[in-house]
Amino acid sequence: MTGRRAGRRPDVVAVGGGHGCAATLRAVRRYAGEVTAVVSVADDGGSSGRLRELLDVVALGDLRKCLVALAEPGSLVARAFEHRFEEGELAGHALGNLVLAGLVAATGDTSSGVAAAAEILHTAGRVLPATTEPVVLKAEAEGGEVAGQVAVSRTGRLRHLSIVPEDAAPPAEVVAALGRCDQVVIGPGSLYTSVLAAVAVRDIAAALRTTRAQRVYVCNLHPQDPETEGYDVAAHVSALRRHGVEFDVVVCDTSSGMDLGQVDGAVLDADLAGRNGLVHEPSKLAGVLSDLLA
Repeated sequence: MTGRRAGRRPDVVAVGGGHGCAATLRAVRRYAGEVTAVVSVADDGGSSGRLRELLDVVALGDLRKCLVALAEPGSLVARAFEHRFEEGELAGHALGNLVLAGLVAATGDTSSGVAAAAEILHTAGRVLPATTEPVVLKAEAEGGEVAGQVAVSRTGRLRHLSIVPEDAAPPAEVVAALGRCDQVVIGPGSLYTSVLAAVAVRDIAAALRTTRAQRVYVCNLHPQDPETEGYDVAAHVSALRRHGVEFDVVVCDTSSGMDLGQVDGAVLDADLAGRNGLVHEPSKLAGVLSDLLA
């Protein structure tokens, strides 16, 4: 693992998608000097799926969630980004998804469109797509092969996840960020459809294997039915390693209901849950992640 100069706030990269990655970003921004989010873009449901079909863009919903997590606290624009229309032709669409689609079209590039949205929101870090081309998730399960994020999320007993096309590449900034950072935080989030959806991009998995940064996997608080039904922490770890994802320490909270199992490697079991016991409390997670670097 890389060392960092005394007194310098760390450079941290968060990898994943959805609400889990957003929670990590809310934690990381409390102690990091530089924050980068590497976000999965394979969703094919809801507003993201409709815009993918209409405009041939990557899934924008998880990018929006991460941008909002890094926006200025109390930002009215961030609140507007999360506004979801309820009537008419726009019913179901989040305003932020539509703005992102427009910015991607105006700039002609996914990364540039997301960067423009970050400027509008005055974010406390960068948000980067795991890849800039539309990809489809493909999973091998006990019952056969399934394709598409929604279909995968509704399938249990999953064995292996990949993306199509297999050679989809990340922006160069992603690999550079993973190479120079002090800490990489993987997860939490849906194991197959958010976390592995991001690291299934080959160059991201390779960069995680070669980075000198401290690599932390933050496990979910509960199994997610049916995607990870019956999983304990050890099963999450085994699934990640089956996909070639390596990390230095696992952070979990077994008091919330997830059994530990036999984990091969370093484990930090800490109080991480929020009041409802369903999601990670950013302040608690920030304390644990910051202490790990110290």
